[in-house]
Amino acid sequence: MRGVVGLLFAWLLLVAGTAQAQDARRKVIIDDEGFALMHLMLLESPDVEVLGITTVSGNVWANRATALALRGVEAAGRTDVPVVQGATWPLLNSELLTDRWESLYGRLTWKGAWMKRWVEPTQQSTPDYHGPDDPVVLPWGNPVTKPSPEIAAAFLIRMVRRYPGQVTILAAGPLTNLALAQRLDPQFAALAGELVYMGGSLNPRQVLGDRSARDFAREFVNSPRREFNARFDPEAASIVSRSPWRKITMVPVDPSTATQLGRGLLTRLAAVATPGVARLIDRMEPGFPLWDEIAAAVWLDPTIVTDRATLYVDYDTQFGPGYGDTLSWRAGYQPGLGERPAEVVRAIDPERLEALMVRAVGRRASVTRPDRAPVRSTPGN
Repeated sequence: MRGVVGLLFAWLLLVAGTAQAQDARRKVIIDDEGFALMHLMLLESPDVEVLGITTVSGNVWANRATALALRGVEAAGRTDVPVVQGATWPLLNSELLTDRWESLYGRLTWKGAWMKRWVEPTQQSTPDYHGPDDPVVLPWGNPVTKPSPEIAAAFLIRMVRRYPGQVTILAAGPLTNLALAQRLDPQFAALAGELVYMGGSLNPRQVLGDRSARDFAREFVNSPRREFNARFDPEAASIVSRSPWRKITMVPVDPSTATQLGRGLLTRLAAVATPGVARLIDRMEPGFPLWDEIAAAVWLDPTIVTDRATLYVDYDTQFGPGYGDTLSWRAGYQPGLGERPAEVVRAIDPERLEALMVRAVGRRASVTRPDRAPVRSTPGN
């Protein structure tokens, strides 16, 4: 009898220890318009608990973003993570308004779901144009898993109320879902632990000499304060930036011009990933900056940041030539209309970023396949 009690006590200690380890994981919700390496970095990190993925229209419509996210969690073997569809439309902006804006103030480089063609030749493929309600047919097959029946804004509110002060919202698309959540629940931002978002632009400069890198950097020569996520829904960006978050970390476009998703990096990532994730990586188009991956990396390891500043940030919501542009001030210069201080990431170490990406994506593979050689943390792996 004493032996049985001892075994039971040991089992209870094991369960308690496992629960404590799980509780110690950093909680995050990913708010984005699809599925990318950023998602894999967070899903594959053992010390991170991804509470859910909320989708929003941006690069693609919300229904397509949802299908992409579902297909991504299936490939990653993480269908335990709920995918929750969010806003289809920006708060006020629209395709017709964007067409009118372009007729008055000039062409936009990238318009996301409203994009039909590039203005000038580029190495990137021409995106397919879809309507917001068009059936989704993914070229590599549609997901089997179904999205959560909940609405993204409601899910976000429910999670921060369940875990007050513990949930990081990591947003890498337009901020429509977060703005809706804040308007529905004025305590939403204050209950979240932190907001980390990829968006806005200060003064990006061309860093890399590769042609595709120049293609992206040239966008900011004449419009250094314009960035797509904010430009797609400026009103949402302004609401979110002025909400009472405990901490805001802003990752503007600026550090991304020193990064690139090259074929070599994709090969390194696929080599250390699980088979399902490797197949997903093999389908990714190279040549793009690592926008969202920087945001995930800054949250996972803030030491990759080499230059940062505390600024008060807002976004221009006046329908004029600066619609959607980033507004920023040093302390004491802000107009005092509810602007909040944000820690703005100006530059990062690209080599450390790539090394972190390889480590994060390869972690679960090294556990599930003990015969796999350890992942080196040095660039060029």
